[in-house]
Amino acid sequence: MAAARAERGLVVLLLGLAGLAWWSSVDRMQGMDAGPWTRLGTLGWFLGLWVVMMAAMMLPSAIPTVTLYGSLAKERAKLAAVLFVAGYLAVWAAAGLVAFALAAAGGRMAGGVLAWDRAGRWAAGATLLVAAAYQLTPLKDACLARCRSPLGFLLGSWRPGVLGGLRLGLSSGAWCAGCCWALMASLFALGVMSIGWMVFIAALIAIEKLLPWKAGANHGIALTLIVLGLAVAFVPDKVPGLTLPNSPEAAQAMDSMGMHDSSSGGGSMKDQKMP
Repeated sequence: MAAARAERGLVVLLLGLAGLAWWSSVDRMQGMDAGPWTRLGTLGWFLGLWVVMMAAMMLPSAIPTVTLYGSLAKERAKLAAVLFVAGYLAVWAAAGLVAFALAAAGGRMAGGVLAWDRAGRWAAGATLLVAAAYQLTPLKDACLARCRSPLGFLLGSWRPGVLGGLRLGLSSGAWCAGCCWALMASLFALGVMSIGWMVFIAALIAIEKLLPWKAGANHGIALTLIVLGLAVAFVPDKVPGLTLPNSPEAAQAMDSMGMHDSSSGGGSMKDQKMP
């Protein structure tokens, strides 16, 4: 009975943290969707927002692993579970740093080539098609299998003690990043500051990790990404919820973030003064 109560308490805590992260994300990102390839602002501002986003998007699908770990841990189980979550989110924070570095390097090297009215729309569509292809690779299958099998992952990677929770969280986060990096890249291609697309990608992640039909979910997501990628590339104005970077809505979003567009392309901004 005590173990069951502890497990329920941990589930409530994780759901509460995810709910708080969703509330914070919606509050901070309201009106900030400038469409695909939105510039990311300063590193500190982006990283703070990114970690909260990852808590909102990833914690719900990580609940089975975290609660199972909490029930198996013998030493200071609650603290160990908290450290597990900290390690898990630390990996996603590192992924955010990589995304920021790639965006900065890409912007410097490509210049205006990736403007929306030049190669930007094709790059966005291609990113979604790459994400669809990755859904069908052996690496994706291996990473997803570990995410979908909490008991097998924990037994195969077990580390004792409280710090073992941190190490297991780092390991779990690494497998999860290997599973979901392409879906996160899709979020940048659709609008990283869009609440709607954030919900969409989070739903795909939950579907592939939690539904019992692994192959069906995986192939269904791949097909969805293919259709979406082709639509973004060829008929972006027909994609529901997609903010076009050269639209008045995108200009308003950039104004709300203190950014000034220097071209008609998506995300070519200068003099960023993030709040």
